[in-house]
Amino acid sequence: MRQYSACIEWLFAEPGDRFEDRIYRARKAGLPAIEFWRWTDKDLGAICAALKQTGLAVSSIVTEPMIPLTDATNKQKWLEGLAASIKVAQRLAAPILIAQAGDDLPGRSRQEQRLALTAALRAGADVLRGTGVRLGVEPLNTRIDHIGYFLESTREGLDIADEIDRPEIGIVYDIYHSAVMDERTEDVIGDRISRVFHVHVADHPGRNEPGAGRIDLAHRLDWLFDRGYAGRVGLEYRPLTQGVMAVRNAIGVLDRDPLASCDDAAHIEAYGSRRPLQGGPEASFLPTRPDDDQFDCQLLTSSS
Repeated sequence: MRQYSACIEWLFAEPGDRFEDRIYRARKAGLPAIEFWRWTDKDLGAICAALKQTGLAVSSIVTEPMIPLTDATNKQKWLEGLAASIKVAQRLAAPILIAQAGDDLPGRSRQEQRLALTAALRAGADVLRGTGVRLGVEPLNTRIDHIGYFLESTREGLDIADEIDRPEIGIVYDIYHSAVMDERTEDVIGDRISRVFHVHVADHPGRNEPGAGRIDLAHRLDWLFDRGYAGRVGLEYRPLTQGVMAVRNAIGVLDRDPLASCDDAAHIEAYGSRRPLQGGPEASFLPTRPDDDQFDCQLLTSSS
């Protein structure tokens, strides 16, 4: 069974809520994991406590600072931030850090900027070695959401990962960004599925929930999993409708499973799962709660 991860920057958000409240809502939707972007602007202690209570995992966070790696003078500052981000990822048991390449800088050639980006990521591999955390650099579309971003091509992202050739460095493959750039998943990924560390989905146009646009997300996910992708799928979309049932409907589109979008809201409210699973109605597909030593709330609070 595929596992999905809710990006709670957008999903389960309600006016005036506390960020950690979204973790409890993700649990009610039966999701096994969440993810978020920056960690320096979050109450990590509160997040940690919510994770312990719900048993949810963290799929990924963004490494900081988010500065252009296309500028060679930023490398040392970024590496220092990477080291700090790794510590937070370890304390949250998050296996993936996401890196942004940065802008296409005016007055500098693409070759110069690619060399700077590659050098930073290669040095980052040394910082990551032995930590249990991997880094995925993310290609983004430059037609709608990230005009002026350097790394717009999935192929180029994979080429950079191949050039570095370290197990710590790969890419985040966002199907939405790829589709906006008119990429076909099978063409741009090819036989390099091992370099894909994490996957994001949203529909197009609109960057909204699966089923709201024209991308055959289910087909693209089928292709990735058939080729050996085994990670979670991050639900990183701007929801037109919030709530537990809306997320279950979106997952139903991705899984081609009408039961995932059932209207048994009472069952979901009671059990945090879309339907009774093997072992009785109270069973769920959430992971076993991590050991407490993986979630040092006091340490996280003091580091935030």
